[in-house]
Amino acid sequence: MDKYINVNVDKLANIYFEGNVISRNIFFEDGSKKTLGVMLPGKYVFNTQVKEKMEIISGKLSLKLPNYNDWKLIEAGMDFNIPKNSSFKVDVLELVNYICSYYD
Repeated sequence: MDKYINVNVDKLANIYFEGNVISRNIFFEDGSKKTLGVMLPGKYVFNTQVKEKMEIISGKLSLKLPNYNDWKLIEAGMDFNIPKNSSFKVDVLELVNYICSYYD
């Protein structure tokens, strides 16, 4: 799906890491929320409060999930899940567009 229909969007962006990661919240009629974002090249650590699924729309990054020793290459068209109350590391190799879904 290239676009979402019948959603509400926050006007203000979520800005992280001195502007290198920017996203916007979108809300669906069923009450669910996603963020649409962009990450510029760099290394970042994210913390989660709920389970998340991150879909990579374009670009490329290396991912290190909690409790794993190895980094994994993630490219456009791939996704990954992150457990709640954890953290994960990314090394963005080229500009990434992503969608993040949140689950209770």
